Amino acid sequence: MQHLHPTPVRVGLFGIGLDAYWPQFEGLEDRLRGYLQVTEQRLARPGVDVVNLGLIDTVDKAFDAGHKFRQEDVDVIFLHVTTYALSSTVLPVVRRANVPVVILNLQPEAAIDYATFNRLGDRTKMTGDWLAYCAACPVPEIANVFNRAGVDFHQVTGVLDESDPCWDEVSDWIEAARVANVMAHNRLGVMGHYYNGMLDIYSDFTQQLAAFGGHVEIVEIDQLAELRRGVTDEQATKRVEHFRQHFDVQPDCAPKELARAAKTSVALDRLVEQNRLGSMAYFYHSVPDHEHEDVISSIILGTSLLTANGVPVAGEFEIKNAQAMKIMDTFGAGGSFTEYYAVDFDDDVVLMGHDGPGHTGIAQGKTKVRPLEVYHGKVGRGLSVEMSVKHGPVTLLSVIQRRDGSVALLHAQGETVDGPILEIGNTNSRYRFGIGARVFVEQWNVHGPAHHCAVGVGHLSTRIEKLGQLLGLDSIRVC
Repeated sequence: MQHLHPTPVRVGLFGIGLDAYWPQFEGLEDRLRGYLQVTEQRLARPGVDVVNLGLIDTVDKAFDAGHKFRQEDVDVIFLHVTTYALSSTVLPVVRRANVPVVILNLQPEAAIDYATFNRLGDRTKMTGDWLAYCAACPVPEIANVFNRAGVDFHQVTGVLDESDPCWDEVSDWIEAARVANVMAHNRLGVMGHYYNGMLDIYSDFTQQLAAFGGHVEIVEIDQLAELRRGVTDEQATKRVEHFRQHFDVQPDCAPKELARAAKTSVALDRLVEQNRLGSMAYFYHSVPDHEHEDVISSIILGTSLLTANGVPVAGEFEIKNAQAMKIMDTFGAGGSFTEYYAVDFDDDVVLMGHDGPGHTGIAQGKTKVRPLEVYHGKVGRGLSVEMSVKHGPVTLLSVIQRRDGSVALLHAQGETVDGPILEIGNTNSRYRFGIGARVFVEQWNVHGPAHHCAVGVGHLSTRIEKLGQLLGLDSIRVC
């Protein structure tokens, strides 16, 4: 199945220097250009196009660079400060490009070798050598001008050597830019309607698009039903075989129910393809014995496969959580739909999970498929998935919409731990937080998220914070 592939994130890079230095200090310009090439190599990675405009050392070059970055449609600019340079060679670049700027204040080495330096004897050579270490010098000047000009900027300070921890921070910025790029091009499908009375999940589509970009495509359950009618028995049989390979199908799952889920799964894939969806939110109540009830009550296995295959699907028409799941999945962390189940005060953990689709790619072991006689609070009966998130570090993310209509990112880091779960045919995990279960639930709740959130593997708060900075959204970290 072919999903929508966003354009690669385009990273702009330029260095700065002072043209008056080049005739004064032999070899300095070439040395600084070499530093810039090293930085370009460190920024390059799959899915990232680096637009390196070289060393900008005059105002005219700065104007040209601003136009070039705009023409190249860069998502973010890295400004490598190699030595002292005039702020007049910086401001025209970033004003014209009008994208977020990260200042790279990078020395070639952790410290100057003072003894070797002082033995050079020739003070002109000594000054030239010192200027090659002088990255920190113009950063206050640049920051002053950016602040006065209203240019939003960020800083990374460190050493050019790849072992320096600053490169982890640079990677966080690139990943945040990549996620912002994906969200800006994402087509979010919405099918059905809100769960009646679930006021916390009601969302403003326009506000979501203003915050993240992308497009909301309203799709009809009638389209899914029509596509399902076109699924052949052979196609359904092949999908059942795929179910048995991908899931741990329990013995009490009736062949009829597997076939019913398989037809819906194939139809869902076609729905996604036809509408070029990158994520989806759905809910439909229907009425007993209607074709739409047959569709919606057999949707969980297909939506779980989509979620594991880069198209996160949120139930209960939870638009905000579909956004959160897409962010987490684009970070490579999964992004599974979850909510509070209960608190285990004895073990100081929060039990969390949800009915409906789960992200099988982040499951602890193989995801079980179990038959349910009733979908609590929903229509019909059918097959469901039961999984726990992989044991280890995790991050929770909620996209929240506040009283003033603004969108913010609420997140927390913790870990999933081993222990008993509720074997009820839903996703279900035990979460431990450094601040303890009691404090966590109160601190999380006070910010007013919907009762759903997305969970992903790994600790991602630093990247989520940078994503918020790139998008101009508040980022709130609970723990």
